[in-house]
Amino acid sequence: MSTSKSNGRRKVVLAYSGGLDTSVMLHWLKYTQGCDVVCMTADVGQGEELDGLRDKAIRSGAEAIHIVDLRETFVRDYVFPSLMANAVYEGYYLLGTSLARPPIAKALVEVAVAEGCQAISHGATGKGNDQVRFELGAYALQPSIEVIAPWRTWPYKSRSDLIVYCKQHDIPVAATAEKPYSTDRNLLHISFEGGILEDPWRAPPEDMFKLTVDPRFAPNESEDVEIAFEDGAPISINGVILGPVALLEKANAIGGKHGIGRVDIVENRYVGIKSRGVYETPGGTLLYHAHRAVESLVLDREVMSLRDGLVPQFTRMIYNGYWFSPEMAQMLAFMKNIQKGVTGVARLQLYKGGVQVTGRKARNSLYNPEYSTFEADKVYNQADADGFIKLNALRLKLNTYRDRATLADPTPEVAENVADLRANYID
Repeated sequence: MSTSKSNGRRKVVLAYSGGLDTSVMLHWLKYTQGCDVVCMTADVGQGEELDGLRDKAIRSGAEAIHIVDLRETFVRDYVFPSLMANAVYEGYYLLGTSLARPPIAKALVEVAVAEGCQAISHGATGKGNDQVRFELGAYALQPSIEVIAPWRTWPYKSRSDLIVYCKQHDIPVAATAEKPYSTDRNLLHISFEGGILEDPWRAPPEDMFKLTVDPRFAPNESEDVEIAFEDGAPISINGVILGPVALLEKANAIGGKHGIGRVDIVENRYVGIKSRGVYETPGGTLLYHAHRAVESLVLDREVMSLRDGLVPQFTRMIYNGYWFSPEMAQMLAFMKNIQKGVTGVARLQLYKGGVQVTGRKARNSLYNPEYSTFEADKVYNQADADGFIKLNALRLKLNTYRDRATLADPTPEVAENVADLRANYID
């Protein structure tokens, strides 16, 4: 590995959260590996988790710390494009952690260049997805960058080992052996994994949740909320126009009050391991349902079908860490282009963890009550459906005629062949 020119020591920028893993890594890189460590903390909406982080990093031996405010770009350039495509991984997961990794990787590379660091380092384990997301992003943006991934090289095998390390070196951390699960929070969600959650039969403890109330104890009265979109992106809640960060924060507060957005799943990691994850995504859940309601009015049937056929691949590209790939660039352009004209308002009713669409309107709507009505109309000739159905049924009829001719009522020659087929291959 290259060394910094100033003192012969390696210079590394560490993705630093101040949590268990990266607190140990800062100490380990500096005092065991002989590195000069610059910390980079991405503010993607962790809130109070950032309090005191600068002082902690410096006291722990960091040469410097960059706390980079990524909240606006995270929501505008990553969360909203994903929601505009209705991206949901394996039916449930709205990609909160997956979407935060590309802007963090980009910031890591930018700090590395600014500080003259030859390498980046991160706290992702060798079993997880984040190692792939950080490193694919970094290599795509700075091909010459080097990576130090301590979980793949150091002697420690578990987070319990790291808790012991912290006690030995007097490193303050919040994790304990009694509560060792890992959390990751940003403006879109908070995730929980590991520790007591590794038993997929064990219910998550209620005191674990931070963004949502227990749906059983949510308000006994439902609440209506209206969310407006312009070209597929959310722009207002209940008639109040808000910027991306403020809008998502408002949606989180409303959804969280009603216990909306809790998900407990076993998902397939990119490396091939199944993993149990618990997520809270209150605001994102509201935006997802509202967006689908508005675009159902606007998008042409075949355009929507084409888009929906690509969504699983688009979602896997996000989950697997290919945000900065050439295929993602094309996919993002496609998704954005399709959303032109998806402008309107959806009304949702929220009640004890549930979301119900109760109304939608759009100025570019393809919904025309003159055609769709079950009452008398002057624009649609119902007799036209007769030929439409018969033409679509033609191939079905031809398949049935063929099967009956060769199997049910065959000619003598065909009967002999069918009997031989059945005797040798079927019966």
